[in-house]
Parts: sequence; structure tokens; C-alpha cells
Amino acid sequence: MKLNVFLSPVIVDELYFTGKTTVIIDVLRATSTIATAINNGAKEVVPVASVEFAVKVSGGMFGGQTLLGGERNTKKIEGFALGNSPFEYARELVEGKTIVFYTTNGSKSIVKAKYSENLYTCSFVNINAVAKHLITLNTDIEIVCAGRNNYFSIEDAICAGMLISKIKKVKEDSFLNDSGTAVLTLYEKYGNNLIKMMRESDHGKILLENGFEADLEYCSSIDMLDVVPVYTNGVLKKLKTD
Repeated sequence: MKLNVFLSPVIVDELYFTGKTTVIIDVLRATSTIATAINNGAKEVVPVASVEFAVKVSGGMFGGQTLLGGERNTKKIEGFALGNSPFEYARELVEGKTIVFYTTNGSKSIVKAKYSENLYTCSFVNINAVAKHLITLNTDIEIVCAGRNNYFSIEDAICAGMLISKIKKVKEDSFLNDSGTAVLTLYEKYGNNLIKMMRESDHGKILLENGFEADLEYCSSIDMLDVVPVYTNGVLKKLKTD
């Protein structure tokens, strides 16, 4: 089993993912929010790569059953019902709804990997569920850190390192590329105090400045949710397990 890590989606072409098993990580906050929305009964999440396309797609869906969600540079987009805080995706708001979802980094990374044979999203809140499923697949895995504005994000890298650590406990002979070795090392150094790491990260500091301290605490929580979002036919849904 080979575990390839990309520290930014900008360094890989979308056709590279054709036929591959891919995991997208955007801890702050897209993949944490997607897992929360699906866990709270959202019918599906439709990731899009632009605000304009989000509005266009939502206009062609059933009115009351569709919500526009997401952010641009941490702020909720004007005209959208929801931002990108997991706390906004409560069951009473999202259950049974289709959420058209745009974020500065995460949703675009998911769309870029759309040609993958298997495509999942991961964050600290659902990392064990994702790791267990990947182990059962027993295929090579592409792990993409969404980063921030095409730059490296330490929280995504450490989440990737934790995911690799969990897989390697079972698949001891897994082979890592250089980026995989780097994120595993970062996880071993900083993984024992995730909230401290997030507060000191570039993205975490911006979220703190904008009043999202509770989001940092939520997104640094490990294994709160037993859900694996899987991308099929343009939408993310809860992976059905036997």
C-alpha cells in the first residue's frame, strides 16, 4: 500500500486522480463541516469550485430543499444561508436538505479530484472512520491537503500524518512518499496538543481574529463522528456500511 501526500492541490493536475483512491483534508473548516452536515442528516453536499456556479446549481434544484453554504476568506458569502462553521449545520437546519457548498480551499480541492475512483473527505472529527474504511480497501491512497490559498497549512498536514499513523498500525509495510514522511513527523511532534497547534497556525490565527474560537476547538476534536463522506456523481453522501 502506497500513501502519497500532496501538501497543496496546486501541485497536481486533476487528471492525475483518474482511477485513484483519494482523500481530501481541509481541517479548518470545510471537511470538518461536511462531516458534520452529513452526520446531522443532510441529504447530500454538492461541492463547487466557484460562487457563481454555486448560485447557478442551487437555482436548478428544488427551492426549500436546497441551501447555499460556505465562505470566502472565512466570511459567509452574501446571499448564502450558511457559512463554513460546523455549528451552523445543526440537524434542525440541514436534515434532508441538499447543501451546495463553496469554500476558498476545501470545495475546490474536492472538485479537482473528481475523477478519482474513490473520493472521501477527512478531518480530525471523523478520522478513525475514514482510516478504518481505507484499510479495508487495501489500495494505494492519494492524500491531498487543501492548504490555504494554495499554500501549506500545518493543521491539514498533521491530520494527514495522523491518518497515515492509523493506517500504518495495521498496514505496517505501507510505503510513504517524501511528503508522507514529513507529515508523519509533524504529527509525531505536534499531534499531542491539536488545539495549541491550531491556535498558532496561520489559518487558526485568522479564525480567532474573526471570532471563530469555538470552531478551532470543535475542529481539533478527534473521532466525534462515525461518518465517511464519499463523493459520487458530483455529490458527497454518507458512505453506507454493511
